[in-house]
Amino acid sequence: MQISKRKTRPNILWICTDQQRYDTIAALGNARVSTPNIDQLAREGVAFERAYCQSPICTPSRASFLSGMYPSSIQVNRNGNPAFPDFPPLISKRLADIGYTCGLIGKLHLSSAYGRVEERADDGYTYWQYSHAPRDDWRRGHDYADWLRAKGLDLGALSQDPAGVPAQYHQTTWCAEKTIEFIESRREQPWLASVNIYDPHPPFNPPADYRAQFDPQAVKPPLFRESDLAQQKKLATVAFQSRARRPDNLDINSPILPQAPSPSLEEAATAGARDARSLIAAYYAMIKLIDDQIGRILQALEATNQRERTIIIFTSDHGEALGDHGLIQKGCRFYDGLVRVPLIWSWRGVFAENRRSDALAELSDIVPTLMEICGLPIPEYISGRSLLPMLTGAPTASNGRTFVRCEYIDALDLPAASIATMFFDGRYKLIRYHSDNLGELYDVREDPGEFRDLWDSAAHQDLKLTLLQRSYDATLNTLYRGPARRGPM
Repeated sequence: MQISKRKTRPNILWICTDQQRYDTIAALGNARVSTPNIDQLAREGVAFERAYCQSPICTPSRASFLSGMYPSSIQVNRNGNPAFPDFPPLISKRLADIGYTCGLIGKLHLSSAYGRVEERADDGYTYWQYSHAPRDDWRRGHDYADWLRAKGLDLGALSQDPAGVPAQYHQTTWCAEKTIEFIESRREQPWLASVNIYDPHPPFNPPADYRAQFDPQAVKPPLFRESDLAQQKKLATVAFQSRARRPDNLDINSPILPQAPSPSLEEAATAGARDARSLIAAYYAMIKLIDDQIGRILQALEATNQRERTIIIFTSDHGEALGDHGLIQKGCRFYDGLVRVPLIWSWRGVFAENRRSDALAELSDIVPTLMEICGLPIPEYISGRSLLPMLTGAPTASNGRTFVRCEYIDALDLPAASIATMFFDGRYKLIRYHSDNLGELYDVREDPGEFRDLWDSAAHQDLKLTLLQRSYDATLNTLYRGPARRGPM
């Protein structure tokens, strides 16, 4: 029987961390992290090893993977937006309309959470447990802070502790508690749980007992060569020259770019060499806490006999530079550490097991995959492509996309909005900063660390021109063409 013809639709547990790189899962090649529960999901399902987000910052990426469209197509291009548009429908709304009970636990970030709980769209969620950053600067509506207050604790005070928020009071733990509460609720209809954990987002301050589990000297150092100093200086000449004059620079939810080179880039690189391992160890400690709490959620699924009828998706909204190329955090760069993310699908007895796919995939592909599984028609305007054939191991399954795209608005930080795009065909990664004659080109097969920029290489100008044309065509083909025609005139 086809999945879309099944008598009952599956539950969906969609776990999305914040700012987690692709290379942070033990079962997928990083022995220095500890992720036994995520490893279990990989063994029981399909892990896409070349999955890419559609923007290297939060709101555009989340808008894309919840709608199946590119950020520029739905005009959700920045953090700090006042509201999410009326169109397109979010996947949670589509599922609610066919009988799903939809729950939001943790972060959503489809609009600005600066000084307020973000304005909700028509999102379809009837269970709502909201928390953006682990701070307490909203008068009402911060459910994580209320949870702590009920325990006699103050989030503001806890978040200032240099030792980190203790694990039992951590936002990640709260997310697990509320997810388990949602899972254990008795209901006849299928459900979607959108679990949006804030970590491993900065400030890289895990609980002390988790930090103690990772020796900074035992982690692998970041990707860095002396040539990165010149490369980042070249990109910074245009990309960040006017940030200090921007009036909206005060918005703490706008892209904060500590990777923008300081006046003394050499000093920053020296400090980075000294401190990068400590940063990575703290990052791994946050992921370890996430994994432990995922373990509790999986136990709840088993205990309620729902595991076999539940699809589990594990991913992240974008990556983290984590010292690569002398950069930290996120923003207008398109190195793999920033735009390549985990993507694991598991559904016992239905999806293939223990499969690692090197097919290109986008986070925009999640929506059409879920729509096909649930028997919903996929509108023409959706840019994502269903991954279902690859998940089920169908003999006719293709090897995925021929390219993936990523976008960034305000890329050059000039008075007028500027755009950067990434086009990656599986070997060559082309990056174009569209307001200036500036770009990057990497042969990722020969140069997986993305150290050798071929943009100005005389031997690669024909290739660059071909890729620019393909990128241009791909961009135009993602534009939303408007509603379907009613008639010939």
